[in-house]
Amino acid sequence: MSAPRSRLALYLDLIRWNRPAGWLLLLWPTLSALWIAADGFPGWHLLVVFTAGTILMRSAGCCINDVADREFDRHVKRTAARPVTSGELPVKEALGLGAVLALVAFGLVLTTNAPTILLSFPALAIALVYPYAKRVVAMPQAVLGVAFSFGIPMAFSAVLGGAEWSLAAIGAAVPWQAWALLGANLFWVLAYDTEYAMVDRDDDLRIGIRTSAITLGRFDVAGVMAFYAIHLLAWGALTHSLGLDRLSWLGLAVAGLQAVWHWTMIRGRSRDGCFRAFRVNHWLGFAVFLGTVLATA
Repeated sequence: MSAPRSRLALYLDLIRWNRPAGWLLLLWPTLSALWIAADGFPGWHLLVVFTAGTILMRSAGCCINDVADREFDRHVKRTAARPVTSGELPVKEALGLGAVLALVAFGLVLTTNAPTILLSFPALAIALVYPYAKRVVAMPQAVLGVAFSFGIPMAFSAVLGGAEWSLAAIGAAVPWQAWALLGANLFWVLAYDTEYAMVDRDDDLRIGIRTSAITLGRFDVAGVMAFYAIHLLAWGALTHSLGLDRLSWLGLAVAGLQAVWHWTMIRGRSRDGCFRAFRVNHWLGFAVFLGTVLATA
């Protein structure tokens, strides 16, 4: 019998500390939005706030997700050993850790401006709703897409916003292209989280969870590739309308080649191939971010 794990080890496991790919998926589009809004380097303050805030909120989201899914996760081999699911960590303790992490993230938001602070409330609400969406929504990955993309309008408001506390101030700070970029990024989330859902499809069918992989059925691979195409084409068109030069398309081209690589990993629908595709998705986001940096240099 293995020795009980320390509280610190359980907390780190709960927030997936050894799996940074999760928060990198949120970070790259958020930083891309910061660079676009600032037309270059946004300054160390905003870079630190959004980087640390992304890591903290992703970690808080893991706490909420594991509590919400604990009854489902015990029936899935990949997730059965999670601290809350296995009973090693009490539910109240996991929720408490999530609340502390979210409060620290909110403290960082308070150092920005009024429109960004206002936007943080719907961002939190969507993050809280997502874990329960898979019970009622055929493609809960779309809800996750909104949650994972909300850093984009917040980045624009942090750069362009002022001190006024109103919806009009948010409208002035966040151009329509920023909301459209959120929509474009949503399709990237649909792509990689469908790959993730393909890993657990058999288990999810058995326990009654709804996912995009199940909804798409035999069109799952085609759906993933269509999501990648929509994401990259829409992102390119929108950033061009915002004045980014041709160098941004270099990053998108590299990301497109990675999408083709993903097709080679998921076309056989093996668990290992689909999980590997999901785990390396952050490199696609990094390529888009690098193109953005080059285009705004």
